[in-house]
Amino acid sequence: MFSFNMFDHPIPRVFQNRFSTQYRCFSVSMLAGPNDRSDVEKGGKIIMPPSALDQLSRLNITYPMLFKLTNKNSDRVTHCGVLEFVADEGICYLPHWMMQNLLLEEGGLVQVESVNLQVATYSKFQPQSPDFLDITNPKAVLENALRNFACLTTGDVIAINYNEKIYELRVMETKPDKAVSIIECDMNVDFDAPLGYKEPERQAQHEESAEGETDHSGYTGELGFRAFSGSGNRLDGKKKGVEPSPSPVRPGDIKRGIPNYEFKLGKITFIRNSRPLVKKVEEDEAGGRFVAFSGEGQSLRKKGRKP
Repeated sequence: MFSFNMFDHPIPRVFQNRFSTQYRCFSVSMLAGPNDRSDVEKGGKIIMPPSALDQLSRLNITYPMLFKLTNKNSDRVTHCGVLEFVADEGICYLPHWMMQNLLLEEGGLVQVESVNLQVATYSKFQPQSPDFLDITNPKAVLENALRNFACLTTGDVIAINYNEKIYELRVMETKPDKAVSIIECDMNVDFDAPLGYKEPERQAQHEESAEGETDHSGYTGELGFRAFSGSGNRLDGKKKGVEPSPSPVRPGDIKRGIPNYEFKLGKITFIRNSRPLVKKVEEDEAGGRFVAFSGEGQSLRKKGRKP
């Protein structure tokens, strides 16, 4: 009989809650397989080997899994999520824009560490090209693109794909920390002026000196209704004698509205009758009393007196 006491000498659990491994990184285009993995380039997640999943499952880490990527040669840092665990052992696949932020080349070494990030509340982006202004609703496009991202890092330049065109955006600011998680969060988004954008120059107004002089020639088409200004039609179809002859318009004929001098801010006045009221005729000297049978009679045939 043999007895094994496995708990006499427990295995020390150093860094139990921390995952830290070094991999050689490659872009997604180097991933072997018949399937097209261009969807990885549209987001901020990486592909890791199956051994990383086995090691992470043994650790007491928080979900979702977020990682800190460090290039020790250039001291560049970024953060990401994980999409799948199907890479070859010792290799991880990164989006091309993420390798550019880390200044990594194909086959370079990158340190991958598990981290816990706070949930984002605010972020500010700066488009790297004025072409981003051609998008009708940039906030909706960015919101749809960020669904493929797990976190944001201040200083990174992310790439989003819209209408078969790639737009680069620099993360100018994130709150409450420089690296935040954007999974299931309510985040306010703001945009800075695009890189290289110039505001259109306003034309100098040279017409200020001529404001006092009013040209009445432009009011001809704004007079409204004019009686008998149309043209007539004949039954025989001839055009003779049917041409209108409108009277010439003089500046004095132009009627303008009367300003309301009693206008007060926040008060709307509805004028029911804009015409001035006609003054009543003064009453008769008798006081305008009614007198019965005061009219004069009329006869249909006047009879003359016989001589």
